[in-house]
Amino acid sequence: MAATDRPAEAAGEFRHHTVQVPATSANLGAGFDAFGIALDRHLIVRSVPRSSQGERVRALDGTEVPTGDDNLVWRSFVAFCEQHDIAVPDLAIVARTEIPLERGLGSSSAAIVAGMTLAREVTGVPVGDPALVELATDVEGHPDNVAPAVLGGLVACARGDDGQLVIRRTNPTPALAPLLFVPTSRQSTEAARTVLPASLPRAEVAEQAARAGHVLAALTGAWPPAASLSGDRLHEPARASVMPASAELLATLRRAEVHAWLSGAGPSVAAVVDRHRDPADLVALAEERGFVIEPGDWDLSGARSCPDGACGLSGLQDCPLCPRHRL
Repeated sequence: MAATDRPAEAAGEFRHHTVQVPATSANLGAGFDAFGIALDRHLIVRSVPRSSQGERVRALDGTEVPTGDDNLVWRSFVAFCEQHDIAVPDLAIVARTEIPLERGLGSSSAAIVAGMTLAREVTGVPVGDPALVELATDVEGHPDNVAPAVLGGLVACARGDDGQLVIRRTNPTPALAPLLFVPTSRQSTEAARTVLPASLPRAEVAEQAARAGHVLAALTGAWPPAASLSGDRLHEPARASVMPASAELLATLRRAEVHAWLSGAGPSVAAVVDRHRDPADLVALAEERGFVIEPGDWDLSGARSCPDGACGLSGLQDCPLCPRHRL
């Protein structure tokens, strides 16, 4: 029987899985809707029998998210099944997240990728990562967050002349480590997009492209980052008016020669520093503006899944890296 012919839940035959998806930072300055990078903070979801809980989705960490069929993880699970014309398995989901909501760190993209990856594993539909990125992009609207969430690492995305999405992935240089400056305030991506300009002058478009090249090469280690080139001309100036604290923090970091950018649609700010640098001098700078500084690292593996009773990495039942241990 082909995978797509499999019934939704033939006497409970499907195997439950746990999926781990990283946070992401998109745009990276001048790479608006094109560049993204995966971070080592995660959303972990697991399928469980529908009879085991009343909610369709239960947040084990107390995060306030929809618990019914309108939950984004579940809606993405259903979207995958509908795309491949298979019955939706009647199961429930438990989740735990380290990604703050509406802070520009890819919480929505992680939910979309988690739901679709879980659906792929539970149903057994043979879908590769590029096709998963395409489907997740259809739901999210653009690929700069979903691509690194699926693939890990540093990703550049563009559509070719034929309309096909082209994705290139590489590892960011290990000489640099990310710093996250996370505020308590939230900002939806939809609201942040309403302030964007409809067009740019030709000179600023040229400057945007030049900066994008510098940023991408710096993050791969081709040359050192240049803090004065870390901003862009399209979205950051427009969003400064609705995120003044983020704009002030960005300007201060760049004056201090720190390569920083507005993470996604904000209001979080991301930066890269030498891996051996002590960021203690930046803590007070962040706190004065209402931000918490969170050192971290890159995620190079992207979405990871493990079936119950085994491990997607080692094949062993008790792998110490299994995301089940984080639920």
